[in-house]
Amino acid sequence: MKVKLFVLAIIISGFMLVACSTASTPADQPVTEEIPLVIADTRVVSEGMLVPRESVDLAFAAGGEVAEVLVEEGDSVVTGDVIARLSGRERLESGVAAAQLELQAAQSELLAAEIARKTLDDDLSIAQTQALDAITKSKEAVRTFERRVRSLSSSADQADIDEAKATVILAEDALEKAQDAYDPYADKSETNLVRATLLGKLAVAQQRYDDAVRRLNNLQGITGDEFDLTQAEAELQIAQSRLNQAESDYEMYLQGPDPDGVKLADSRIATAQVRLAAAESALLAAESTLSDLDLVATIDSIVVDLNLTPGEQVIPGKPVVTLADFSEWYVETDNLTEIEVVDISLGQNVNIVPDALPSVTMSGTVESIGDKFEEKRGDITYTTRILVDEIDPRLRWGMTVVVTFEE
Repeated sequence: MKVKLFVLAIIISGFMLVACSTASTPADQPVTEEIPLVIADTRVVSEGMLVPRESVDLAFAAGGEVAEVLVEEGDSVVTGDVIARLSGRERLESGVAAAQLELQAAQSELLAAEIARKTLDDDLSIAQTQALDAITKSKEAVRTFERRVRSLSSSADQADIDEAKATVILAEDALEKAQDAYDPYADKSETNLVRATLLGKLAVAQQRYDDAVRRLNNLQGITGDEFDLTQAEAELQIAQSRLNQAESDYEMYLQGPDPDGVKLADSRIATAQVRLAAAESALLAAESTLSDLDLVATIDSIVVDLNLTPGEQVIPGKPVVTLADFSEWYVETDNLTEIEVVDISLGQNVNIVPDALPSVTMSGTVESIGDKFEEKRGDITYTTRILVDEIDPRLRWGMTVVVTFEE
């Protein structure tokens, strides 16, 4: 208000000077000079205070004994720098390590559970293929034993017997030829390639001959008796049972993975997820408790006030360090009334005169106008924030200035 009173005094003085000049003129002497008009200055004038671009008071989140102070007043710090630490880190670090191990174990368990669940789906196609293969083999076995039972329980057709006899004759001839071819090499070394080749052919010929003789005997009923028939019927029943089981398995696999296995796998996954969530929460809590021992810079700044000594006890929440960013300077007004603020706009130019240096005039720009009001000395006021273009190095944080808003 002192600035406004000063302007008002200038206006009143002007009026008084004009009145005195008029009174000194004789009544009979005509006035030839025009009375000068005194024009009031309509620019908005306000008081303000110099402040840095940003400042913050820091306090520990936890109480305890100060173990070390890592900075001094005047030091520069960047966001994340540790300013001071409390004692008791070893115990809390051990808790963090234990929480990390539990988190890793929970992650591994969840991964194993998910793999087990996925395996049920991956193995499904394999199981379906194996079931189809089992069906094919079982059907072939059933047909084979059906033929065996028929051959033992009924007489064969003469045409089948004649064909079997011919097959025996041809197989016997092939066996004799294979034997004749092998005989010259029978005494050769077992590593002799020709001997080995001929021996292999002889073995195949012998197998074919034995199969042909066996088939002929079966057709003629030479070896067929009650025991052979009973055994063949039992083998047929076993083959049919295996076929039924293979077909049942295949039908089940077509419906998807085993429901009991899926239920168990899903339950395992759910349990692992709960364990993982608990482990993550425990780790966050342990890390948060550990971080509470560190007082960390929250802005790039200068340490302007430091009230910490190693060994002292601190109270949580009580400010112990003040940081300020002096990269830019601002003026914050404190008495811009509701009548005046309507004439102020963003980007408006201002002149700034420090009370401590009245001969110095600085320029600035309105950067923000407060939305929230304050009531001061009966007036409704709003705070403006003005960016100073270039500050005099002699000025300090908190010095008062007079701000004139240019029209």
